[in-house]
Amino acid sequence: MNPHGGDLAAEGTPRSGGVLVMGTDREAVSFDPTVQNTNQAALAVYDSLLKFDENGVAQPYLAESMETPDGGRTWLMGLRDGVRFSDGTPLDAQAVIINVQRHIDKTSSPGHLYAEQITGMRAVDPQTVEFTLAQPFGSFPATFALNFTAGNLGAILSPAAIQQYGDEVGRNPVGAGPFVLTDWVRDSRMELSRNPNYWQQGMPYLDGLEFRPLPDTETRYASIENGDVDLIFGGYHTELLRGMQNPNLTVYYGPGHGAEYLYFNHQRAPFDDHRMREAVVRGIDLGALAATQFRGQMAAASNWFGGDSAYTSPEADAAWPAYDAERARQLVQEYVAGGGSATVQYKTTNAPNRVAFAEFLQAQMAAIGITLEPQFFDLAQYSSSVVQSHDFQIAGWVGGPQEVPYPAVTNLMRTGGNANYGSYSNPEVDTLLDQAAASTDEAERTRLYQQVGLVTNQDIAVAYYSRGYLSTVAKPEVKGVVRYLTRDMFFATTWLDR
Repeated sequence: MNPHGGDLAAEGTPRSGGVLVMGTDREAVSFDPTVQNTNQAALAVYDSLLKFDENGVAQPYLAESMETPDGGRTWLMGLRDGVRFSDGTPLDAQAVIINVQRHIDKTSSPGHLYAEQITGMRAVDPQTVEFTLAQPFGSFPATFALNFTAGNLGAILSPAAIQQYGDEVGRNPVGAGPFVLTDWVRDSRMELSRNPNYWQQGMPYLDGLEFRPLPDTETRYASIENGDVDLIFGGYHTELLRGMQNPNLTVYYGPGHGAEYLYFNHQRAPFDDHRMREAVVRGIDLGALAATQFRGQMAAASNWFGGDSAYTSPEADAAWPAYDAERARQLVQEYVAGGGSATVQYKTTNAPNRVAFAEFLQAQMAAIGITLEPQFFDLAQYSSSVVQSHDFQIAGWVGGPQEVPYPAVTNLMRTGGNANYGSYSNPEVDTLLDQAAASTDEAERTRLYQQVGLVTNQDIAVAYYSRGYLSTVAKPEVKGVVRYLTRDMFFATTWLDR
């Protein structure tokens, strides 16, 4: 599985030189950390102040320390001496404050949810930042270690670049990571070169990186098999399963929190009615789904938290509706008898595997009395104009995997969460999530997240069907891979054995 990358100690002495060519599943929108988008190149430019270890604990990385003297109300971040952005300016306490303030000021930032809890920031000295929070926030360090899409507060821009480029800084990023953006031809390629002033001595090993947006799943996978690229970022099980069956490729993946699921729009009929949400879940034969769509290798999901997670519970699993086509038909008939319509638009991407899934779902729903009308969109349009715009009745999504529960489950399940595209809302869940994020007691946090799993399963907030796997598929000569379960990579250690 190699969920977090390769065994660096066993891979031999790294070689210097070469350009790593990669295929991504979409074009990036921006390098601005306050703009929500998926950008696989971002952490090559920035690194991150903190970084999750293999146990999901946020550890110092670009920063040197992160501590609380008072149970999570105040946090002190220590910075490494001598670290500079690629433009030569210092990465100091003031630079961190300026960057975090941008998330506070910009309500649309994916990091705004956590940054707005900060009531004060000050530079104790050039290498120390003090954060004062409105209330204890035990998960605060995690917000400086997140993947880029989630609004990582630890992705730091040069203040000089912010001042110089203003709103265009997202196309002209200056960070303290191992590489520097040198050329970007949208929808064609993105080129990065080695940062000669990188803070980790002797790194990076590569001369450069090249990212090619390949949104078509079949084209992306063909590009790794035929050698056009060295590595691809897999968005679906399709690439993962094929890669596992190819002895000439190395596949990195692993389970975590999160799943593949269907979003229900809780503000629109028919899924503002619990009966119709339950009918959909009871109407999907997971055995048939695995056999026809996942080559028999699907790990079924019945909770946001993985089956091996301490945050799941027997009570939550028992609350999840089991496959029962007859009961599903009864629920649909009850809803229709009350004047509701069982004709539903299902929106998803036009990737071939998503089209096949839509056809499967259409047949499953027809068997229980729901007429499903699929509509297909390219990935960029689907993400922005459909899902993020809440313009759907039911829509497909891959949510995860994640190393840690916060902030992903809060973003998905909390009222107003920035991934809560179905507008699910339950005040009890909001309180549980807030208490879990605040706690510094792992036993208490575990109990609270177990309750979140139970209540959201009772509500059928979304329709889980499979655990989520976001894979990285590479040629064997790609060494030194360090990754998150979200596919975000840290490129300083990567090298080519050729």
